[in-house]
Amino acid sequence: MQIFNFKFREKLSETLKAVLPILIIVVFLCFTITPVPTSIMMTFMVGAVLLILGMLLFNVGVEISMTPMGERAGSIITRSKNLLLIVVLGFILGFVITISEPDLQVLANQVPSVPNIVLIVSVALGVAIFLVIAILRMLFGIGLSHLLLIFYAIVFILTIFVPQDFLAIAFDSGGVTTGPMTVPFIMAFGVGIAAIRSDKDAENDSFGLVSLCSVGPILAVLILGIIYNPEQTEHISESIVMVEDTVELWKLFMKGFPTYIVEIAISLLPIVVFFGILQLITREINKKTLIKIGIGLAYTYIGLVLFLTGVNVGFMPAGNYLGGAIASLPYAWIIVPIGMIIGYFIVLAEPAVFVLTKQVEEITSGAISSKAMRNSLSIGVAVSVGLAMLRVLTGLSILWLLIPGYFIALILTFFVPKIFTAIAFDSGGVASGPMTATFLLPFAMGACEKLGGNIITDAFGIVAMVAMTPLITIQIMGLIYKFKERKLHKKAGYTKPVMSLDTYGDMEIIEL
Repeated sequence: MQIFNFKFREKLSETLKAVLPILIIVVFLCFTITPVPTSIMMTFMVGAVLLILGMLLFNVGVEISMTPMGERAGSIITRSKNLLLIVVLGFILGFVITISEPDLQVLANQVPSVPNIVLIVSVALGVAIFLVIAILRMLFGIGLSHLLLIFYAIVFILTIFVPQDFLAIAFDSGGVTTGPMTVPFIMAFGVGIAAIRSDKDAENDSFGLVSLCSVGPILAVLILGIIYNPEQTEHISESIVMVEDTVELWKLFMKGFPTYIVEIAISLLPIVVFFGILQLITREINKKTLIKIGIGLAYTYIGLVLFLTGVNVGFMPAGNYLGGAIASLPYAWIIVPIGMIIGYFIVLAEPAVFVLTKQVEEITSGAISSKAMRNSLSIGVAVSVGLAMLRVLTGLSILWLLIPGYFIALILTFFVPKIFTAIAFDSGGVASGPMTATFLLPFAMGACEKLGGNIITDAFGIVAMVAMTPLITIQIMGLIYKFKERKLHKKAGYTKPVMSLDTYGDMEIIEL
């Protein structure tokens, strides 16, 4: 009981530090340059309370349930040493988790030219195939940078043949399919697989699963764009619901709860069934640990229900209204710096970001601190949101930003320690989570609508931008670490040439 109380205090402190800056920024804007109706303000504040409670329970639950489940599943499957079994189970895991990801349903509804079930199944197949590729990469020690270079080259070649209206949605799909449900389990799954290996690069290779799983959906949706060749993808703007009193406010949230109670149950079920079957076969986990995992799953479930209800019901209308109000100002350009400030802080409120930064700190024994990771992610997302707001103002094609951005990111992979490349590309998928989809995207859509732009081509794509810039900022952090290591190398008086650094493992370099 004492351990649980400590975890709650620790996670509450982290949650408040992540969420309070966003609340302060939004409240400041509402009381100064962008006044909003009292109805929207009340809805936002109730949503914020649910978000804080949801994040608190989710973060505690993930640590005591999803992480050990993923690690045990990865190690059990790998220990079988049956390559066919590993491939088949990896494919099934990738498919069922993606099918149940709530954010994928949202994406499917935005693409009227393709039937929902076709899009969902195609994206799930993409994730499943690339999860298998990621597992095989870890087992055979294949370099991540070479795979990323090949697959992203294919992605950008395909963009030549896909209609412009489809591009932003295709790149956004890479972010929405690596959500708070799938990321904790997949990342822990990778740690479990890596634990079987005994070489010095095993821990480094535990990262990279999310990065490869993010490529599959992009390729799947691009291929669908070629097959269906949609002439026009229309987006129907939903009206913002106004409430007259507290009773109507209560009814608004009560209407949202049943939706997410069902969605999260469907999302968790495949993971629980998958793990349950493994446990029945192997009987590796004792009763006490299973009870602890069960309690953690309950926390995770309740936390995600509260979180998604809060952000979808409370944050979406506030984001949409704020974006439109700022774009209506005589100095609409101010939306760029405001977007950057919001982006800097909002990434810290993403549930999966807590999971990633904590796992990075643990795997590297504190050499890469969670604080350094959070700062790098915040800077990256701030830049990406600023660029996304620039697209809203100018109608600039997303390819003018994505092609040079990914080119820089892929070139950096050849100059930084491998672990930073894997962490950077994992961070891209993790940063673009539900907070981006439910606040930043409506924010961009509201601004785009007021400015008379094309919502599909100009507002969509913000998820893709948020997923791209951390690839650069975290690898730059890797370059800084490497530069510091070289200085220490020289200061220590070693006579070996600098090129001999390549003979050291990445963890050895970082520890120095």
